[in-house]
Amino acid sequence: MNTAEVLQVFGLEPRETRLYLALLQSGPASIRDIADRAGINRGTTHELLKRMLQKGVVSYFPRGKRRHFSAEPPQRLKELALTHQQKVDDAMELLDDKVIPELSHLRPATGNADVHYYEGDDGIELVLKDILSTVSEQDNRSYCIYSAKAIRKYLYRPFPNYTRQRVKMGIKVKVIAIGEGGEEAALADRKWINEPSSDRAGSYIAIYPPKVAMISLSHGDLPTAVVINSPTIANTHQVIFNTLWESL
Repeated sequence: MNTAEVLQVFGLEPRETRLYLALLQSGPASIRDIADRAGINRGTTHELLKRMLQKGVVSYFPRGKRRHFSAEPPQRLKELALTHQQKVDDAMELLDDKVIPELSHLRPATGNADVHYYEGDDGIELVLKDILSTVSEQDNRSYCIYSAKAIRKYLYRPFPNYTRQRVKMGIKVKVIAIGEGGEEAALADRKWINEPSSDRAGSYIAIYPPKVAMISLSHGDLPTAVVINSPTIANTHQVIFNTLWESL
């Protein structure tokens, strides 16, 4: 991450970072001089500086009829980061204790399966993160997958450290690999189905009750996924997987 990206995490947008860096380099300056140095129009600079005053990263003093602004020392950014982190920690606590339960009650009660569709690398990354997040909340921290040879090299492309993260979280997985190959990994048990017809299989199916995720390739190497949130469907797939596992 570059400087602008780091500061953006802690609440400074890229244009505010440009103004802050311009002020560090120039010393105290008027709005017109700051705008010229940063390459931002004067009206926008004025509005951005007002926000930066509230964040405490710049200050000003009057000089004649004009305000001159100066950048606070870079150490102030650490205080900004700590304040931001505390707000995030407080929000996370409220998210678990209040916000998520309240929002969950807004969803209509229905016996139908909750189905979501995802496409592309960004979508697949969301699905993989959902697997880890959902399984991490279970007592046994384990799930099962069918993994076909044709999709393996595309599956973890958007989340290359997925296995490392899974192991770090202490999550176990049982894998039925369809077709040869597949790497051995920590906290993973693997069995194979090697049949001529397996070459035509190009899917990845994850069973992590109450959900099932099905990932496949369409239009070349574009991955698509369907996630079904249904205890009934997930448990049915689990029974089928367990039966097949024992027979291999």
